[in-house]
Amino acid sequence: MIEIDGAHGEGGGQLVRMAVALSALTATPVRVVRIRAGRPVPGLASQHVTALQAVAELCSGELKGVDVGSSTIEFRPGTIAAGRYAFDVGTAGSVTLVLQAVLPVACSASDAVRLHLVGGTDVRWSPPIDYFARVFLPLLRRLGGHIDIEVQRRGYYPRGGGIAEAVVQPTRAWSPIEPSEPGPVRRVRGIAHVSNLPDDIPKRMAHAAVRRLHGFRDVKFEQRMYRGDEAIGQGGALVAWAETESALLGADSLAERGKPSDRIGEQVAAALRADLDSGAFLDVHAADQLLIYLARATGPSQFRVREISGHMETMMWLLPQFLSSRFGVARDGAGWRLTVEPKA
Repeated sequence: MIEIDGAHGEGGGQLVRMAVALSALTATPVRVVRIRAGRPVPGLASQHVTALQAVAELCSGELKGVDVGSSTIEFRPGTIAAGRYAFDVGTAGSVTLVLQAVLPVACSASDAVRLHLVGGTDVRWSPPIDYFARVFLPLLRRLGGHIDIEVQRRGYYPRGGGIAEAVVQPTRAWSPIEPSEPGPVRRVRGIAHVSNLPDDIPKRMAHAAVRRLHGFRDVKFEQRMYRGDEAIGQGGALVAWAETESALLGADSLAERGKPSDRIGEQVAAALRADLDSGAFLDVHAADQLLIYLARATGPSQFRVREISGHMETMMWLLPQFLSSRFGVARDGAGWRLTVEPKA
């Protein structure tokens, strides 16, 4: 059994989620200790519990110590199985973070996996569902994944209650990212949405982003308002993405109480522009989420990012604990070049 220090590096929920997912993928029992030890509220939160239980259910694994607040867990994986699964976080815990743990495992099933998830669709410290659907999943499809998602209802802090349905087809082999320059921007798209909030908020978010993105060609933002059965609670987000000749980069920000709509639009546009100006091939958030797939690809990958995040550093430490992979990082102009060798 491998023992993983849950407080290593960034030391957050991603480490324990990915440790259990890697355990399932490699049929290697794992113990994770000191879970989120450096956080203000250490131990497992409800969304972490749901994610770990979801992975265990997909592979008929045995979990020990998986309770809210737990600082140590043990997991013995079984055989990954296709089928229909339903998971409810029970709070506004993020459905996209549950998917982050489940998808690598579901893609390794022998047939389709259908997922019904209930929780927060657009909540703090996690990718908004529109970023997941418009940026992360298209990038995963480029690597060979076959995943579709439908948002049936939006859910926000504190009640959650959002619903997402995903269909995951098996992936036999993951393709690497070949060295490539992003090339000129072809188009920029975005979605500004609110639920049960004034209709002028998405308009102000979108207009502020468009102003900050002046100079790029073909910039268009959708404005969406959800009411009634379309959403539980109040909330919103702005998600933007840029398509270049060979790259896809995204940025996002939540609509929160006390946060001016104009500032949300400016923050998203500034982050997207910074990635583009640095010559990045992937945005910072997509890069750390894709490493688990690239570490099992059919060949080495190489790409540029604007910065090396704590999540990325932690994943580069965790993956070699389970896989014979190796990572390299080197300064490259205004950004960093990252290499992934799956079979080092």
